[in-house]
Amino acid sequence: MSGVPDAADDQERRAARREVLLLEYEVLKAEQKARIIARDHLMYATLAGLVSVLVVVFTAEAPAGTVLLLPPVCLVLGWTYLANDRKISAAGRYLRDELAPRLADLTGTRPGEVLGWEWAHRGGPGRIAAKILQLAVDLVMFVVPTMVAVVLHWTAATPGRGLSLVAAAELAAAAVLAVRIVLAADFASERRTP
Repeated sequence: MSGVPDAADDQERRAARREVLLLEYEVLKAEQKARIIARDHLMYATLAGLVSVLVVVFTAEAPAGTVLLLPPVCLVLGWTYLANDRKISAAGRYLRDELAPRLADLTGTRPGEVLGWEWAHRGGPGRIAAKILQLAVDLVMFVVPTMVAVVLHWTAATPGRGLSLVAAAELAAAAVLAVRIVLAADFASERRTP
């Protein structure tokens, strides 16, 4: 034997690499699906948390500052939502930019012909409008209630110094979250690579 791999060995190695990449694809899509489900459930959890706090706030015996319980609900769940959303987007980018070209190389096809859905859903009509609407929903769900709660607290008869400092911190955290949500909004429209 000359130690030079023959065509059969090369085909076996290419087939093995293809199988590994396909397994990576399946695992990554499963993680992406699980994160999408978790992210979507965070919306429901936020709504439930908001309603729960509002029930307490609007009871006759609610102590002053109870409305400041609203921001932690929105902020904690908002940050968690954003973290999941970023991982979902990162997985999609990895599939399009890394995995698809490697699979295309191993299958002898063009990059846009492999994992086509990863591009197809990013270029359809109405994508920008849908992304703007989603951005608005995210801000209304996770940022606006904090701002409203802080304004309600500060317009109360006697907001109190300690709770006003808490409110200011909550407002600052909401501003940071709002900026992060806006920066994470992905308005790019992509078509398949030819």
